[in-house]
Amino acid sequence: MKKALTAILSLSMVFSLIGCSGSTAENPANGDTPGQTPAAASGDKKDPVKLRVAWWGGQSRHDYTLKVIEMYQDKNPHVTIEPEYAPFDDYWKKLAPQAAANGLPDIIQMDISYLNQYASRNQIADLKPFVDSGSLNLDDVSENAVKGGEVNGKLVAMTLGTNALQTTFDVETMKQNGIDIPGKEWTWEDMDKLGAQAKEKGFLMGGFAYRHDVFFPYYLRTMGQKMYSEDGKSIGYADDQAFIDYFNRYQTWYDNGYILSLDKEAQKKGVAEEDDIYLGNAISGNGWSNQFLAVANLVTDRSLELNPMPGPGQKEGLFLKPSMYFSVTESSKNKEEAAKFIDFFINDVEANQLIKGERGVPVSSKVKEALKPELTENEAKIFDYVTWAEENSSPGDPPNPIGAVEIEKLLRDYSERILYKKVSIEQAAPDFRKEANAILARSQK
Repeated sequence: MKKALTAILSLSMVFSLIGCSGSTAENPANGDTPGQTPAAASGDKKDPVKLRVAWWGGQSRHDYTLKVIEMYQDKNPHVTIEPEYAPFDDYWKKLAPQAAANGLPDIIQMDISYLNQYASRNQIADLKPFVDSGSLNLDDVSENAVKGGEVNGKLVAMTLGTNALQTTFDVETMKQNGIDIPGKEWTWEDMDKLGAQAKEKGFLMGGFAYRHDVFFPYYLRTMGQKMYSEDGKSIGYADDQAFIDYFNRYQTWYDNGYILSLDKEAQKKGVAEEDDIYLGNAISGNGWSNQFLAVANLVTDRSLELNPMPGPGQKEGLFLKPSMYFSVTESSKNKEEAAKFIDFFINDVEANQLIKGERGVPVSSKVKEALKPELTENEAKIFDYVTWAEENSSPGDPPNPIGAVEIEKLLRDYSERILYKKVSIEQAAPDFRKEANAILARSQK
């Protein structure tokens, strides 16, 4: 891991030098290259500022984010940043009591599932004043990317990158074991076959495990339905057959041993180092496109590839999603400085030579263009896949309504009860919809 990070840092230095080797007449007098934030002049004196920045992720994300923080502090000596990070589930468990005590960090990494919840409680600040003042420069960010962080007309979160759902294939292991490698236009029946072939050769097929809150809505979209109604006041589908078909297939995979057992799945923290492709247990996995990089960088002895999710209805199911956001909390006493750090994170070329799309393909067009010649093979695969998805997907859904987090837990509970045969799928379908609608109704009050 340290070797990989060193290599990335070395590349970053090389490319910085290349960027400086152009016409000196075009370079600023202080020597800073275009796209980089100039360091404070020695005569500048600013009051010291302390920022707390929190995020979730695996070790590789922690490593490069800490380097980006160091870069920012070097360019802004008056700012000291305290990092706070954890795996996904632990992150939200830690954030909840901080929110209740009005002690949130200045900047928090935000997920679409929680965006409405934190915004409705006025726990995250409107960033538009900082856009207007120039502290947060969005000149090179598309309108769609900006709108992805808006709630009720306020820009409460800045998209850090864009993603699309994908299936990861360990193509070399599949070839060596005679397992068919599906093309882009594959189907759920092809996925059934993949699971059977993998099991026969002693491998797992990556399942959806505890992320039915991601993959069931995808399945609904392929059927022309939605998880939530447009106004967010009810579940978006009335026919339970989609729920029944989805979980019948998933239970078949589980009963046949195509996917990891729930007891083993429950022990995982969701970090790349525990991924079953990396561990050599599985020939495929599912997730967002940015999640591919952490696993692919760990698997150094064989090539991994991105493929779309199964269809039919693939184009209707796929959409470009804000991978995650940075939000400035309402309790922060240094909102403008916090906005400036977010500006650095999305616009600084040197910083993004470290980030390189791990949090999603960059939202700044200038950054994206600058990075193209420098991408590793795995990074280029993500950029290419998201470019393909831009042309082969449909508009995304609005941010999840208040109550969605509780519904996601409810869906997880029902999925466990289904797989453990504690409730029939036919009974679970209407019960889940009824309880989910009650949660949404209660959340509106």
